[in-house]
Amino acid sequence: MKGMIVKRQTLAFATLAAMIATTLHAQTVVIEPAQEITIREYVTAHPIEPIELKDVEVSVGAVLPETVELHRIDAQDLPYSYVVVDDRTLVVEPETRKVIHIIQ
Repeated sequence: MKGMIVKRQTLAFATLAAMIATTLHAQTVVIEPAQEITIREYVTAHPIEPIELKDVEVSVGAVLPETVELHRIDAQDLPYSYVVVDDRTLVVEPETRKVIHIIQ
């Protein structure tokens, strides 16, 4: 009986830990206006060729395929990358490849 209680407690703890991790990971990244200005200035100073994204709906939260080359934003306190699609700059979280912000 005691072993069963320990197993249930362990399962409950693992479930709770997974829920917390999912919630933390799903939090939205907010790009502040000053950060957007820095990103715009960086992208303007470091232009790249726009790409076409087939089979991907471009929106915040979309995950870009591994085939898309991401370009690092080399600016202080901005650990993001970017890619240009049409006339839009997609700001991407490099670890997850998730689009976190779109600059029109």
